[in-house]
Amino acid sequence: MNYGDGLGVVTVTYSPGETLAPFVDTLAKATTREIRVILADNGSTDGVPEQVAAEREHVTFVPTGGNLGYGGGANRGVAALPHDVGWILISNPDIEFSPGSVDVLIDAASRWPRGGMFGPLIREPNGEIYPSARLLPSVGRGIGHALFAVVWPGNPWTRAYRQEQEPVEREAEWLSGSCFLMRREAFDAVGGFDERYFMYFEDVDLGDRVARAGWLNVYVPEAEVVHIGGHSTARASDRMLAEHHRSAYRYLADRHRGVLWAPFRWAVRVGLKVRVRLLTR
Repeated sequence: MNYGDGLGVVTVTYSPGETLAPFVDTLAKATTREIRVILADNGSTDGVPEQVAAEREHVTFVPTGGNLGYGGGANRGVAALPHDVGWILISNPDIEFSPGSVDVLIDAASRWPRGGMFGPLIREPNGEIYPSARLLPSVGRGIGHALFAVVWPGNPWTRAYRQEQEPVEREAEWLSGSCFLMRREAFDAVGGFDERYFMYFEDVDLGDRVARAGWLNVYVPEAEVVHIGGHSTARASDRMLAEHHRSAYRYLADRHRGVLWAPFRWAVRVGLKVRVRLLTR
């Protein structure tokens, strides 16, 4: 499919409340391009997405038909974009954009012709930088991070995985799904998000598949956004923790298939279940 050079924005909504209007309105300062915004709605009950779309001509409300999760909702949103859109910005609805930030991401593409995904620097509400460009969770790093991240935050496995370093433009192995720009060609090449991931690890999986398809994941810290919800301040419920661990198992199991890896998959499943019980008791 040959796409144009237009810019489309997709955000998945689920009763987003007061964060949605600032999200849409700060986009106007983030780019000089005309934009089409798709609100892929997973079943909101607060009426906010419908209202925001009704008050803005460039915003379209697209019901997904149910709560499909982040990846499923995003896929429906991308499918609703016209063919003249070749750039897709996928973002949480609680992101606020710094002036020019989206244009900076698009400009980076000229420096990275094989760049498929481009991620901005993401700040927490308190100004801290969130480590949004990371290494893939290998077996060693994954186990070390899982075992020690809570009791020993500065352990070497977590530091390596999170790639906490001076923010410079560079290739990463995956980028945070809370806000990123993607070539639509690259999105099509991997079939978008894997909808088996209801929440968590859908961005890790996407970044891995993008790289396997020959594209690059590029971190562009000159582009800044603020995640109003805040990764570090969000409190995970027991259900969310369980979902996180289910997704972690799916990711590792998908990459260690076959009979020879069966003992490993069993050990990972048991270990993750034990970790959930320890964290939720």
